[in-house]
Amino acid sequence: MRLYLTLILVFPLLGGVVNAVIGRKLPRRISEFLACGVVWGAFLCSLLAYAAYQVPVTVKLTSWLTAFDFKAPVTLYLDPLALVMVLMITFVCGLIHVYSVGYMTGDPDYARYFALLNLFVFAMLVLVLAENLPLLYLGWEGVGFCSYALIGFWYGEEKNADAGRKAFIVTRIGDTAFGIAIFWMFQLFHTVSISELNTLGFLMPVGVITALGLLLLFGAMGKSAQLPLMVWLPDAMAGPTPVSAQIHAATMVTAGVYLLARMFPLIGVSTTVQAAIAVTGA
Repeated sequence: MRLYLTLILVFPLLGGVVNAVIGRKLPRRISEFLACGVVWGAFLCSLLAYAAYQVPVTVKLTSWLTAFDFKAPVTLYLDPLALVMVLMITFVCGLIHVYSVGYMTGDPDYARYFALLNLFVFAMLVLVLAENLPLLYLGWEGVGFCSYALIGFWYGEEKNADAGRKAFIVTRIGDTAFGIAIFWMFQLFHTVSISELNTLGFLMPVGVITALGLLLLFGAMGKSAQLPLMVWLPDAMAGPTPVSAQIHAATMVTAGVYLLARMFPLIGVSTTVQAAIAVTGA
């Protein structure tokens, strides 16, 4: 399982880096084949992980952030929720990559496009597989940056560049609330492990859990374009059409929903948070 989870991340990262560095020097077909192949390779590894899955798995790849009692290693966590999301992301994004080959025919910036598209997939997979909140936040910001670059892909026209900036700035508002929640949770529980946090809600008053849940919900509002932070979404169509499909269907907009589902054992004890989520969705 360790190999499968590692390759799920490495494949799209490798495709993104290669296309970003030398993509313009490669024949167009090789660049396109690489971009599509790495995503379908990740999907194949997802299928193998699905076939091998029996119980939730935690895989520590390496150390990352360590300071005093704060530890946030690069640790991946696969459970049914993450497994379903990984399968969906890699399959849908694989189709979007294939469609992009035809859609971007004639565009001279194909290497930059496919590099960003691959990195977008990598960031979303990091977000979904992260076992701790700082790593999840890294993927969270990764999809935010890639969406900014892809929405404003044709930045030669001012309206396209403005659309990218608008998406980036509006989602940062929600991301600030999410960041505050991460720091507060570490201060309260002395851990940033998602699996540990989801078992510690009983230690805090319901009012504290409610405040944490509302901060996470505000972060999800920005990423999933919910009221009142949905104003960036109409302008997101400024980028190439496959980008809109990837943002709206398989990755960025789904990230906010995933965050609330992942943290629901902690924040779900508050009926106020449950009502707020329901009202926002409605």
